[in-house]
Amino acid sequence: MRRVAVLLLGLCLLWPAAPASATDRTPAGRAPTGWASAGHGTTGGAGGRTWTVDTRAELKAALAHDGRPTAPKVIRVVGDIDGHESGNGSLLGEQDYAPGYDRGRYMSCFGEDGAVWSDTRFEYCKQQRQLRQTGSNKEKAQIQLTVPSNTTLVGVGRDARLLGVFLTVDTGSNIVLRNLRLEAPVDHFTSWSPGDGTRGSWNARFDALTVITGKNIWIDHCTFTDGRFPDRDAPLGFHGERVQRHDGLLDIEDGSDFVTVSDSRFEDHDKAILIGSGDGRGDRDRGHLKVTFVRNLFSGIVQRAPRVRFGQVHVVNNVHRGRAPLYALGVGVESAIFSERNVFRYPGGGPSLAVADYGGERFHDTGSWFNGRPARLDAVASGLGLGTDVGWDPADVYDYRALRSSSAVERHVLRHAGTGRSYGHP
Repeated sequence: MRRVAVLLLGLCLLWPAAPASATDRTPAGRAPTGWASAGHGTTGGAGGRTWTVDTRAELKAALAHDGRPTAPKVIRVVGDIDGHESGNGSLLGEQDYAPGYDRGRYMSCFGEDGAVWSDTRFEYCKQQRQLRQTGSNKEKAQIQLTVPSNTTLVGVGRDARLLGVFLTVDTGSNIVLRNLRLEAPVDHFTSWSPGDGTRGSWNARFDALTVITGKNIWIDHCTFTDGRFPDRDAPLGFHGERVQRHDGLLDIEDGSDFVTVSDSRFEDHDKAILIGSGDGRGDRDRGHLKVTFVRNLFSGIVQRAPRVRFGQVHVVNNVHRGRAPLYALGVGVESAIFSERNVFRYPGGGPSLAVADYGGERFHDTGSWFNGRPARLDAVASGLGLGTDVGWDPADVYDYRALRSSSAVERHVLRHAGTGRSYGHP
């Protein structure tokens, strides 16, 4: 009986009884749905050394793993880690990176309408240009943290946050990111491009997470958001519009492959997710960018949920809601999006909000709903001149089980997506 009791105790320790404690570990036998299960599969740092960190310095050391960064490891994040945290624990700001930089002065060097930069418009213009460039590089060096291969990075409990961290995967493979709230970095040195668009545009530099040439990546039960610094609170720039201080929440580019984003939340952001390096980067991306989005919540997202170039992308059982966006799914160059049983709730809008053409040729949907009724997105795509034969079917590639009613999709996603939530069994 003693041996049985010890065995039962061990099982209890391996499989937490309460949802609150289940969020910082993977239940036995759990594996990703979708593309991250392809190839060699995605297990992260399972079986390796475990680190527990609660400062930026500790996280950076854990990622380096005593000089063996690609050795298997599990890094447990406790509480808040701020990307701007210096070695002595203080938080760095704009003037620490570039003393004397002033956005107002920088803007004045373009003239009142922001049309043309001149180094000689005012005596300080050349200095402001140089300060913006050096400040941006110093901020990047401070906040960027790169996740190497064979790593599990997981938040402990309900309140693990990466604040203003520019998290990157650069040629890494077999990586699991779980139960983390990622607050997108504020670019203190965002640049104005007069020729971008009809009246110019701000271009921020940092994403919450960028995957570059990554393979077998599983992003699970995470929350991506602008958090404490929403765009609506940004200072005014040219033409009475807000300065854009954020880039994307998640970018997947440069031939990355076999990625699953599951049970996560993307909240209150403009350009959320971009897949592909650019229209002219087929040499890098063609034949790659195989990504699955399953059971995620997109709430208050203006566009790019996601926007896709080149990739074979499966979007299944996601919920999109909030104020009417510019669009949800962006069909870019040579993309092959297979949309399946997604829920769109945009009061007062129509199904055309769900799909937009950005140079693509094909798109397919089956069974999605818009404001509680069949969305018929293939008809929307046809109206945009898109064919509906995307050339692949996820069921031919990997096993999965889609929820088949809009109520089941919404119930599961609203209950289980994001940090600090139980896994559920769809």
